Formats: sequence, structure tokens, C-alpha cells
Amino acid sequence: MSRTDDEIEDSSAPLIEHLAELRTRLIRAVLYFVIGFIVAFIFSGAILDFLLVPIEQSMRTLGNPNPVMQYTAPQEYFFTLIRIAMVAGLFLSFPFVANQLWRFVAPGLYKSEKQAFLPFLIASPVMFALGGVFAHLVVTPLAMQFFLGFADAASLVSVFFTEVPTAAGEVLEPVTAPKEGIEIVFQGKVNESLDITLKLIVAFGLSFQLPVLLTLMGRAGLATSAGLAGVRKYAVVGILTLAAIVTPPDVITQVILFTVVYGLYEVSIQLVKRFEKQREARLKAEGLWFEDDWDDDEEADDMAHHGADGAGDDASGPGAGKG
Repeated sequence: MSRTDDEIEDSSAPLIEHLAELRTRLIRAVLYFVIGFIVAFIFSGAILDFLLVPIEQSMRTLGNPNPVMQYTAPQEYFFTLIRIAMVAGLFLSFPFVANQLWRFVAPGLYKSEKQAFLPFLIASPVMFALGGVFAHLVVTPLAMQFFLGFADAASLVSVFFTEVPTAAGEVLEPVTAPKEGIEIVFQGKVNESLDITLKLIVAFGLSFQLPVLLTLMGRAGLATSAGLAGVRKYAVVGILTLAAIVTPPDVITQVILFTVVYGLYEVSIQLVKRFEKQREARLKAEGLWFEDDWDDDEEADDMAHHGADGAGDDASGPGAGKG
């Protein structure tokens, strides 16, 4: 075997080792997901009852003492439980899957990179869980009350016109007279009602990832607080578009999602600014901070707050004659 063949074989050995390790990590990750899926499927009925609590409470509030959900196909309920088990299994297995990802990536990172990446790997599922809880406890009940209350508005109004006061001042029970035409009632399907709930949970869970993503980009030097502040108006348009796409077509849910995501965007700016100050303090302590870096940051802030006019004023200042 020639020397060139030996060099090619030596250079390919690390790649083969990495691919073998990647295969091992992927197999373990899939096994963790399968275990999480099985555990979640065992409790999928209880999880479904928990997810349907907002619509149950809304139906009881509107006067239905015995809320009922239905399914119209023999396999519909089974596949509904499968969907729940997949989402819940992914959530249960995520810490173990993330651990496999970390074990594969960590050997190739420097110590400083590990310290920067690991907190975000932990914060990501926590923020997703917070977003999902917020959607389930706050947003979903408001959406259900809006839709069901809008459909039942006519019956609620009719109560005030059917009460009959007596001479003693008592109010008799409403008199239900026969109605002409077809009565419109809500007959909820399990999969359709669950679809709204899961969409809101996923939408708010992903929206709560915004501070994690932008802060990680700021830590990696891909974004700055001045840059994020400078594109704030474009971010507002993007958030409004996102709220109109991923939420049900009611104004209340869209306003809540916009308010939450925009608030998270402003929080992200402050977090990035905090990391920038920490970086500046560290470089100054190490003697690696130069005034040119400060000038660049100050100029970026001026461009973000004053726009092109501010840049023109700086160009006509005392530094314009340099060079």
C-alpha cells in the first residue's frame, strides 16, 4: 500500500468514528422517544381529559350541565390518542434526546462554548413548557368562551325576555316555547376540539423560544441589541403576521399572542444587551478591550435610534476631517 493510500485511510478513520457515534446517538434517541410514547399512550386518556378541560368549563358556564364530545369514525378516537401520545412522548423524552445531542456535540466544543450552549439547551424545554401551560390555562379558555359564547349569544339574550315576574316579586323559571326552524346546537368532535388546543399549545410553546434563540444568537455574535432594536418595526409586522396565521380567527387570541411575543422580543433585547456588557467587562479585565470596539457599538446604537439622519450628522462632526 502506498503512502498516499495510508494518508487517505488515516483521514477517513475519524469520519467513520463520528458517523458510528452519530448512529449510536440516533438509535438511543429513537429508543427514548419510543419509551416516552408508550408511557404517554398509557395515560393518553387522562391527558385528553386534561386537554379538554377548557372546553368543558366553557360549556358548563354557558349552561350545559352534561358536556359531551363525540367521534364519528370508528378509528377517530384511537388515532386521537396516538396524536396525544406522540406529542406527550416527544415532550417526555426530550431531556434524554437532548442529552444524546449534547454528548455528541460537546467533545468538539471549547470550554467557553460549552458554558454558552448548555444553559440554552436546558432553557429551551423549560420555555416551551411555560408557553404550553400559558396557552392551556389562559388562551384556550378565552378562545373557547369566545367561539361557544358567540354561538350561544341568542339563547343568552332570550333569557331576559322569557322571565315572568309575579305579584310577590318572585321570578318564575323561563318559559321555553316551541321554536320554528332548526335549532343550532354544538356537537363537539374530539379530534377537532383537540386540534385547536394542540395548535395553541405548540404556537405559544414555539413563541416562548424567541428569547432563547435571540439570546443564543447574541452570545454567538450573530445579533446585537442595537441591531434588534433597529429592526423593531419589522419585528412588529412579522409578529402580527405570525399571530394571524397560527391562531384561531378571533381577535382576542391574536392580540394575546402578539402581546406575549412582542414582550418576549423586548426581553430578548435586554438579555442580549446584558451579555454584551458582560463581554465588555471580561475583555476589559483581560486587557483586550479597545476604544474602537466601543466606538463601533456606540455608532451602531446611534444608527438604530436616529437612523440615517443621525449618521449624516456624525459624518459632519469633528471626526469627518480625519484621514
